Amino acid sequence: MKKNNVVLIGMPGCGKSTVGVVLAKLLGFRFLDSDLLIQEREDSLLSEIIARVGIDGFEAIENTVNSQITAKKTVIATGGSVVYGREAMAHLKDIALVVYIRLPFEEIEHRLGDLTKRGVAIRKGQRLIDLYNERCPLYEKYADITADGLDMNISEMALYIRDRVLTYFNEREGGQKDDKR
Repeated sequence: MKKNNVVLIGMPGCGKSTVGVVLAKLLGFRFLDSDLLIQEREDSLLSEIIARVGIDGFEAIENTVNSQITAKKTVIATGGSVVYGREAMAHLKDIALVVYIRLPFEEIEHRLGDLTKRGVAIRKGQRLIDLYNERCPLYEKYADITADGLDMNISEMALYIRDRVLTYFNEREGGQKDDKR
């Protein structure tokens, strides 16, 4: 299957949805936020879904919704916990170039407010630093491209990712290897 989508992964607060909208405009793609698909399917906010079915239940719903996405020429912003869903990530890797927006922990901590109101899938007693340390290796594992977002604003990040995505797609058409820089 030819990859003609871009999937953004990373910690909550790294800018996936915000950068994704701008990136979609730059590429002439559609934009899809998988968290909004989950909320629509469940007719509830993420925080309400987590309160109702727990973290494991939420992650199962997230895995199912993300593994069923059908899209063409679309930038897909995912929830931070998407990387826990093996089926979802296998599907997303099949249909898209996966871009990890990486930020240092201190910046994520600064950007996030109340985690429960935001709908962050964090277990009772787990600290944000624990979640960060648990997820970052998974983001690295699934990423085709890693974009360091600390010293870039939204527009700069979108332009940077666009350039990397276009280079990647052009190289793939020419049979080159994946770039993990």
